[in-house]
Parts: sequence; C-alpha cells; structure tokens
Amino acid sequence: MNLQKITFSNAKGDTLVGRLALPANRHPHNFVLFAHCFTCNKNFSAVRNISRALTSNGFGVLRFNFSGLGESEGEFADSNFSGNVEDLVEAAKYLKDNYAAPSLIIGHSLGGAAAILASKEIDSVKAIATIGAPSDPKHVTHIFKNKLEAIKEDGLAEVNIGGRSFTIKNQFLLDLQSKSLKETLKNNRKALLILHSPQDGVVGVNNAEEIYLEAHHPKSFVTLDGADHLLSRSEDGIYAGNLIASWVKRYLDISKIETLDTKHQVVASLDKDDGFTTEMKMGNHYITADEPVSFGGNDFGPSPYEFVSAGLSACTAMTIQMYAKRKKWPLENVEVHITYQKVHASDCENCESPQSKIDTFEREIKLTGNLDEEQISKILEIADKCPVHRTLHNKIIINTKIV
Repeated sequence: MNLQKITFSNAKGDTLVGRLALPANRHPHNFVLFAHCFTCNKNFSAVRNISRALTSNGFGVLRFNFSGLGESEGEFADSNFSGNVEDLVEAAKYLKDNYAAPSLIIGHSLGGAAAILASKEIDSVKAIATIGAPSDPKHVTHIFKNKLEAIKEDGLAEVNIGGRSFTIKNQFLLDLQSKSLKETLKNNRKALLILHSPQDGVVGVNNAEEIYLEAHHPKSFVTLDGADHLLSRSEDGIYAGNLIASWVKRYLDISKIETLDTKHQVVASLDKDDGFTTEMKMGNHYITADEPVSFGGNDFGPSPYEFVSAGLSACTAMTIQMYAKRKKWPLENVEVHITYQKVHASDCENCESPQSKIDTFEREIKLTGNLDEEQISKILEIADKCPVHRTLHNKIIINTKIV
C-alpha cells in the first residue's frame, strides 16, 4: 500500500489532514471517500484495515480527520454533524481536483449517517456503504446522556468518550436533532450496502433494519456476525473491506489493469505503519505478503520463504505434468508438498554455530494415475530438473541499486 499525506481546506478555512492510500504500484480504478466514526480519526485501526483491503482490490482510499480531531485544524467544541457532512463534500472536491472524483463513499458509525447525507451532494458517488451506522444521527447522544441536562442548561459540558475528554456544546445537540436520514434515503437512488453486527452494543442492529426499510433498491444488508461496534479485531475490518470491494464492483466502471512502466516482474510496497504486511504486484496479479502472528505479523499472507517454497512447488508440478503429457503418461494429478527450514548439515564441524545450518527444502510429491515403477522413477528425476530447482542450486547474483 502506497500511503501519502494530504491536506485540504474545509468550508470554514480549517486545514484538514488525511491519508491517501493507493494500491502498490498501479493506478486506482476508482477512488473511495471514508468517513470515520464519532470522535475517531483517520488512523483508527478499523479504518486502516478496511483501507488495506480496498487498496489490495485496486481502490484508492482517502481517509481524513474531521475538523477538530487528530491533526486537523479547528475546535471540536465548535464542530457539528453538519460540519462533518460539509468536510466530506470538500474532501470529494479535493479528490476530483487532484486525482479523480470518488465513486464510493463509506461511513463507520455516525460517519455512516454523514456518508448518506453527503452522497446526495457528491454527484460522482455511485454507491454507499455503511458500517454500524445509526438510522438517526441523534442516536449518538446516548454516549453522553448523563451530561445532556448540563449541556442544555449551561450550553456546554465536558464529556468522556473512549477515555478521552471532549467539550460538547448545545449547538451540537440541536444540529443532530435537525438532521434526518429518512428523506435522503427515500430519495436516494444510489446503490447502498449496510454492514452491521448483531452483537453491536453501541448502535443496535435494529438501526440497520430501519435504514434498509427506508432505502430503495439496489440495497443490500450483510451481517458482521461476531464483530464489535469498532471492528476491533483486524480480521473483521479486512473482511468488511474485501466484502465492500466485491459488492461495489457491480456498480462501478473497473478499468483493466494497466501494464506498469517497469522492467521488473515483482514489486513489493511496505509503509512504516504496516508492520510486516506487504502489498505486492507479481506480474499482473496482486497479493499480500506477511509474517506469522508468532513472529510479530498479522498472517494476512504468505511469508517470504513461503513464497520461495511456493515457486519451487509450482514449478515442480508444472515441469512434471508437462513431461508426463509429452510422454502421454496417465498422470491425472500431481501434488508437490514443500517445507522450508534451516538444518545442520550431517557432517558439520561446528554444529553450535548458526552459520553451520544450511537452507533445506523438504519436498514430497504425490502422483495420481496408473503409473508403473519406471515412470515414477523418471518423474522423480525430472522433478530435480525444474527451472526453479536448478536456480536454487546454482550460484545466484543479486544486483541492487537505489531508484
């Protein structure tokens, strides 16, 4: 994932700070605008995980801090829900002026309500996806219900949300009460996907039902069974992102993958905040590499040595099957199982030294077909002649330079 810091101004002149996530070394086929949850920010884990899944599917994703949150200018106490909607509209203008207008808008929690309202102001948006969204914006007031009277009487109050203190003014409450999704949903003709967990303890799943009933087709509802409101588990965010990417392709123009202007077959891209989770382009295909959880990774993809083992495994299977076809042998299927590890040589002189270990690939081949012993013996010989096998046995030169 290629991550770029961007800034733009909202209607009040405040500078808003965001991150534009792009696929690894390819042009996005569509751009997505993401509205985070109430008092969250662009770096919230669920936002990052969903963005990663979308970029892996070729989307560019703009996520940013609403006014008064994170790195963005402005006072949160002076902000309101209407301001969030206006910020989304300005973010869409930024994308249109600098990249391409967004065709999909996603909103999490109160950001989902903001996304629905903003979509009617953004002509380029063809589809909307909400995650744990309330059917009425003023639902958010239950978070600080014990302070409602103080806010109304004194005009403002300090409230604690998620362990952080925020000043909420009465104008914020009045603004929420003035907004209704019903009219917008009734007039909406854009594709709508509603994602909600039945275990959501912050915004009940009945809100998803109310949104669904008010909206016109095309509309879809998918349950995020087992997830919490904030999609705290990384797998829930990844699942939601991949699901949105698959669903929305029916409603968008997806351009054919452009050939990269590069002489290389493989590109890997890793941002400083992504740990070991690496976006890769291999030929015309996109895949994620990672390390196991036990090694500090997220296990979102194969490890580097698993990729090496996979190359050997695939090449062995291709070589054997190609040879069998040429010989017209009855080989129905070939499976190549490989495990990589470093082991001590049987005749090592200093077995205590890590340098005495050698790279070892344990390869087991399973053949299905009516083959005789002579044919099986020849296939075993041919396996050692696959190009990747020979490459691993040869002296290898790696030339490296900064570009």
